[in-house]
Formats: sequence, C-alpha cells, structure tokens
Amino acid sequence: MACFSTTRGFLSRIKLLLIIISFGSLVIWMIMGNTHNLVLEVNHQSVMHQFWKMTKLDEERMTSMITPNITPSPNDLPLCPLLTPYLRGSTKLIFDTRLTLEQTQKKNPKVQKGMFAPQECHSPQRVAILIPFRNREKHLLYLLEHLHPFLQRQLRDYGIYVINQAGNDVFNRAKLLNVGFLEAMKERKWDCFIFHDVDLVPENDYNLYLCDQEPKHFVVGRNSTGYRLRYSKYFGGVTAMSRAQFLKVNGFSNRYWGWGGEDDDLWSRAQLQKMKMVRPAPEVARYTMTFHTRDKGNEVNPNRVKLLKDVYKSWKNDGLNSCSYNMISQDHRPLYINITVDIGGPHRKLEIAKLSDLNLIGGV
Repeated sequence: MACFSTTRGFLSRIKLLLIIISFGSLVIWMIMGNTHNLVLEVNHQSVMHQFWKMTKLDEERMTSMITPNITPSPNDLPLCPLLTPYLRGSTKLIFDTRLTLEQTQKKNPKVQKGMFAPQECHSPQRVAILIPFRNREKHLLYLLEHLHPFLQRQLRDYGIYVINQAGNDVFNRAKLLNVGFLEAMKERKWDCFIFHDVDLVPENDYNLYLCDQEPKHFVVGRNSTGYRLRYSKYFGGVTAMSRAQFLKVNGFSNRYWGWGGEDDDLWSRAQLQKMKMVRPAPEVARYTMTFHTRDKGNEVNPNRVKLLKDVYKSWKNDGLNSCSYNMISQDHRPLYINITVDIGGPHRKLEIAKLSDLNLIGGV
C-alpha cells in the first residue's frame, strides 16, 4: 500500500514537471516568434524609411530642376505634386492572354485620342511616350493596359505615340524614335520624351516618368536579369531626354539596322556634350519584360561595334538632321497616336528632309 502511494506521488510530480516544461516552451516560442516578427517589422520599416528618403530626395532634386521650366497653366491650376496621393508603389503585374483593346479602352475613359491631362492640377511637364513598333500587338496591348493607369496616377500630361515601321526591311528602332520625335513636335510642344520599348512594363509608380536635368535611364532592373543592372553604362530599354537635350545630341543615329548598339550610341552622344546619366532608386526602377523570341527582321546588327567607334566623327551629320522617311498614315486612336512610316532599309535610301524645314515648335 505504501509502495502504491509512493508511485502515485512520483507520477504526479512527473506530470507537473511536464506541464511546467510544456508551458515554458510555449512562452519561449511566443517570445522568440514575436521577437522575430519585431525584427522583420523593424527591418521593413528601415527599408521603407530609406526608400521614402530617396524618393523625397528625388522629388526635391526634380522640383529644383523643373521649376524654371514649368509649362504655362491655361487655367491657373495648382501645380501637380510630384508624389501624388494616388501612387500605389510596387504592383503585381498580371498579363491576361484574353485581354482585348476594347477592354483596355473601357478601363481608361479619360484618355482621348491617345492623350491625357489631369483636370485637378497642372502637370509640370508635357510628356511624350515614343514606342518603336512592328508586329508586336499583344505586347503593345499589355503595355497600354498598365502604362495608362500608371501615368494617370502620377497625374502626367502625356501622349503615347506608336511609331510603326512598314514593310519588311530590317528593323531600325533608333530611326523610328527620331521619326516619333519629329512628328510629335509638329503636333504639340512636348517638354519631355520617353523612349520606351514595347516589351518593358514598369512595376512601381514611384518610378516618376519625367525628364531630369540630365538624360535619365529608367531600367535599373528587370525580371529577365534578376533585377540587376545589365552594365554600368547601360542606357537602353526606357530612357528620357528633354526636348533641348535630344536636339543637342542630334537625336539617335539612323544607321543601326537590326538589334543592338543604338542606345550605347545615344549615350556616347550625350557624353560628348558633357551630359551625365541619372537613374531612379533601384527599389522603384524595376520592370517586367514580357516574353518573346527574337523578331524576324531584327537580327543582331553585325556592324554595331564599328559604328560605335565612329560616333565622335558622325554624330553631327547622322541623326535628326538626316532622318529620311515617307509618312504612310497618322491617326489618333483612342489609346495612342499611330504613326506608320516607310523608313527605307540598309540598302534602300530615302530623300532626306531638312531639320530646319520641320516645325519643331509645335502647337499648344
């Protein structure tokens, strides 16, 4: 009987010990879990604080740049803030293969004939988006779906120009962008030009689509490169130059038929004019490249290295002042201005229009 009592007391003490150990483990787990979450929260707040600090610095620097060159307000509207209350930050991009142009048009009822201007305030710059194009309808649709609301949340006064190369000659991205600049300036006195590949979609609307004191490169990172900069002097994908900057470098070269080299050429021209490159913060300058294979007629340009070596000799006579093309059609569609042109080919020359004969002052 005594033995039974001793055993029962021993088991009770063991049970109590197990309860204490279990309770202690639970408390430790809760403390460690909360501490981990607290560290994550502190780290998150630190990152966001640094991001906000960099964005505010960008805002202050850009404000000082655009203040002397603000376009006149027709109705004495207040100046739009650079960081508007509509910005969302990073957005998960979804590309629906069933998307139609009509659906995108319905989502953007305020876009008229390819243009938009905010009604509540006066945008500091008039921004023209130039997209070189041929046979990439689906990519264009994806870009328009995301770019229009992206720009409207930034309260931009903007127009989107799609410069479509007609025919089957080798693709010439740079020459199409020269055409876009010349034709857009005939229509309106744009302050800022953004040269935008059709397959790159911005992920973060804190990536402000405005020109800066210096030529601006937007694509710091993209999904296809693990969001790493391709190389330190990379100036391709999406870039911006003011009207004065682009005229000063005589635009792009017209001699880059096929893929590669034209963006490095443009940057060499800018360097010859003692210009410097600026970029947004890496946290916001992120893009998604929509997948595609190499386009037929846009094979790698075998002459690009040789052409790049001659920039210092050729830039004055090869560019806007030597851009030859035949206009086929230009029409204002609901979501963009379509410009279809014949720009010739590497072995098919066209008559050159003199830059001095073109209306570069524009309209309103």
